[in-house]
Amino acid sequence: MSQPKVSVVVPCYNAGRFLPGLFASLAAQTFRDFETIVVDDGSTESATLAVLDALPPDVRLVRQSNQGLAAARNSGFRAACGEFVLPLDCDDALEPSFLHRAVMLLDSAPPDVGFVFTDMRLAGALGGVLERQFNRFNQLFHNRVPYCLLMRKAAWRKAGGYDASMRDGYEDWEFNIRLTLAGFKGVRIAEPLFVYCVSPDGMLMSRSARRHGRLWRAILKRHRSVYSWRNLRRLDRVWDDAGKHYTPFVGMLLVWGGRLLPASVVSAIFYNSLQTLHRLRVRRGLLSSPRAEINARGLRNE
Repeated sequence: MSQPKVSVVVPCYNAGRFLPGLFASLAAQTFRDFETIVVDDGSTESATLAVLDALPPDVRLVRQSNQGLAAARNSGFRAACGEFVLPLDCDDALEPSFLHRAVMLLDSAPPDVGFVFTDMRLAGALGGVLERQFNRFNQLFHNRVPYCLLMRKAAWRKAGGYDASMRDGYEDWEFNIRLTLAGFKGVRIAEPLFVYCVSPDGMLMSRSARRHGRLWRAILKRHRSVYSWRNLRRLDRVWDDAGKHYTPFVGMLLVWGGRLLPASVVSAIFYNSLQTLHRLRVRRGLLSSPRAEINARGLRNE
């Protein structure tokens, strides 16, 4: 078989009930030169194990002991044969044109463009469209990029992969920071081609946001030299991306707050701000294609 252009990496931990909807989403893609890799991250649920044991023959299965989402993604990336790799969680979906649009854009982009992303169509506990943005300086303080990036495998490798020690969340944000520091840019498709299922007990809402103070402090510790006053002033000068929302002074206030305030206080401030931002940024609307609507509705009912 020829090497596929794209590898879709799907981590799975006791989430086999979502896989049929995800496979339906992939089957609807107008771009067909891709492989699908499911990484079983030590699932223990009998129903999930049964689904994994009966995967379609065109789906590759990688099994490992339970090591967390970041480690599962790394395992999938290592196994990937494609030049481009797309991480995709079990309960999410893609509009039929996602891979075609993203591959064409990344294929024609210069090498320093490491990834392509789209806006998000929300399903589940929230509905509507969430616009995404990539600004290198903003990215140091606020993750506005979805985890679902079509990226060059070489960019993932140069950035050092996901940090497997970050098992409580923000592994995407920390990885995106390292992609940025490794010299890569991202390009946005300003259409909601990524369908993201929001659960009230999902990672962002229940765990990561409520632990923001501790996780933000961990990022600051990992990248201490990046978050110095001198370096922030330098990056502010050399990074001239559009849409900058932070100044070095505001950034240092966030850094000092993360280092000096109790983590619980920082988490409470962030969590309340997150609720306000969601209300401001989400535009209510219908899904753009019947197939995506069926897939998203199926995910909601799971």
